[in-house]
Amino acid sequence: MTPEKIWLGIGFSAQALFSARFLIQWIASEKAGRSVVPVAFWFLSLLGGALLLAYAVWRRDPVFILGQGTGLIIYSRNLYLIHREKRAKQGAHRG
Repeated sequence: MTPEKIWLGIGFSAQALFSARFLIQWIASEKAGRSVVPVAFWFLSLLGGALLLAYAVWRRDPVFILGQGTGLIIYSRNLYLIHREKRAKQGAHRG
């Protein structure tokens, strides 16, 4: 298998992961009866975005690199905020 085909497979897989986050969000919202963003949305965003960034770097596409690189900061920050909130709630329940 050629490197181009391998990277094309990575790119399509990354896009599938990145797109799956919307399916996860939609299902969670339907179950809740309101709009919600589950933690899995952010993990899929981070994983899919990281793989898309790797693909963009391989393609040497500066627009794609900037977009995915910026997104990774946002996804990471949201996961950090969720983690921090959970930690604060655990501390409040203990003391």
